[in-house]
Amino acid sequence: MKIYIKVKSLAKRNRYIEQVLFKFSTRPSSLRELITAIVIKNVDDYNAGEGPKQILGFLSASDIQSKASSGKVGFSHKYENKKQELQQSINISITAFEDGLYKVFIGEEEIEDLNTPIQLEDENVITFLRVTMLTGRMW
Repeated sequence: MKIYIKVKSLAKRNRYIEQVLFKFSTRPSSLRELITAIVIKNVDDYNAGEGPKQILGFLSASDIQSKASSGKVGFSHKYENKKQELQQSINISITAFEDGLYKVFIGEEEIEDLNTPIQLEDENVITFLRVTMLTGRMW
């Protein structure tokens, strides 16, 4: 089964990234299973050191401008060989959803409960919307 995943953020100028193809060996039946499957894949990829490989790294002017708006300009290097712990990563992702730090949409429909049964079809688009808290002084 193939689906597309998008991540959007209300706080960034580029409010989305392109759709990323994600393949499931089994069809998740709830939002909890969906999040868990995505975290497992991401942690496995991170721990294996997979990602874009470049012989000579460089930042274009648009990369620098984009990174400057987030407050940190730099390369996406891993400076430590520290592995991420899978169960802890799953727990953090589930807790973040429960705390309202991100929302999940399948197509146009928001999924509000982790145990809600979901019906995924091939090539569905799943959107993760990061909700950023506003900070500042109270008057």
